[in-house]
Amino acid sequence: MNNPIINIKPLKLPWATQDPFIFCSYHYDSFPGGNENLGPNTSLEGRNIGQDFASKDGWNMYHGANVPGFPAHPHSGFETVTIVTKGVVDHSDSLGGKGRFGNGDVQWLTSGKGVQHSEMFPLLNEDNNPFEIFQLWLNLPKKSKKVEPYYKMLWREDIPTIIEKDDAGRETKIDLIAGTFKEQIALSPTPDSWAADPKNEVQIWTIKMEANAEFNITSIETEVTRSLYFYEGGKISIGETEIDNNNIIELNPNEKVDIKNGPEEAFLFFLQGRPMKEPLAQYGPFITNTKAEIEETMDEYRRTQFGGWPWSSSEPVHDKSKSRFAKFADGTEIIN
Repeated sequence: MNNPIINIKPLKLPWATQDPFIFCSYHYDSFPGGNENLGPNTSLEGRNIGQDFASKDGWNMYHGANVPGFPAHPHSGFETVTIVTKGVVDHSDSLGGKGRFGNGDVQWLTSGKGVQHSEMFPLLNEDNNPFEIFQLWLNLPKKSKKVEPYYKMLWREDIPTIIEKDDAGRETKIDLIAGTFKEQIALSPTPDSWAADPKNEVQIWTIKMEANAEFNITSIETEVTRSLYFYEGGKISIGETEIDNNNIIELNPNEKVDIKNGPEEAFLFFLQGRPMKEPLAQYGPFITNTKAEIEETMDEYRRTQFGGWPWSSSEPVHDKSKSRFAKFADGTEIIN
C-alpha cells in the first residue's frame, strides 16, 4: 500500500481547507454563567470589546459587546455550515429568519446573492456555559452564486450517528453531517449546495475515537480532496506515521486510511469533496469568481444591505425561555 498521507501541518485558526471548502473555524469557550441579558455575569474589563479573540480566562466575546458572538454581518456567494456541539447559537437574518439551535444541531445556510445574519451565543445557564462550534464555508459553483438565500436546520435527533467497533470492541463514533458512510446517508443539504449532488462526494464528519481504537476510511477513485483535523487527544497513527494532536492531515483519496488511536480519547473532523476548480475572488465575506464581480457585490450591498436589518439590535438574542426553534423567511416556524 502507498502512503495515504500527502501532508501534515500544524492547526492554526482559521483551519486550512482545500477546494471546495474555503474556510474552517473552530472555537471552544469555557463561558461563565449568564446574567439577566444572557451575557457573561462577570466583568468585561481588560477585553478588547468588538474584537475580543484573546481567550482571556478561557473564553472570548468575539465581536459582541454584551453577548458573545458575531453581530450582523453580510455573506454572499457561498454557504456556511455551522455545527454546534456544545452550547447554543441565536440566529437572526435580514430576510426575517431567526432561530435558536445547539448541542448537536447544524445550520446549513446558502447566502447566494446576499444575506445579512447574526450569530450570537447566549449564556442560558447561571453557573457555566461550555461552548463548542465548527463553522465551514463551502463554496457555491458559479451557476448558484446568485440563488435566493435561505437556510435549513439539521436537528441533532435526525443526524445519523454511526458506531464502528474494531476487533477489540473499541468504539469510533461518527456524526454524519454530510455524505454517506457504508449504508448510512446524511440528511439532505440545501438544494443548490455543491453537496446536494452525490457526484461531488462531499463528506463532513465529526469523529470521536475511544482510547486505542482502530478505524479506517476507505479509498475512493473519484478526484476529491480530503482533510483530517486532529484537534483534541494525544497521538494517533496512520500507517507507520505517528501524529500529535493539533495537526491537519491531507490525505490521498486513492489510498485506504488506517487510523489507530493512542491511549487518550481522540476527536477528529473530516472533510472531503470534489474540487470545483473555478476561479475564486474574495473580499472578506464576499466570494465571487472575478474581481469585477466583487465590486458588483459590494455595490449591491451598499445599495440594498441585502434586504436591510429588521431587528432592533445588531446582536439580537431571543428570550431565555425559548427552546430550539427555526423561523424561516416565508413565516414557517419549527419548534423543538
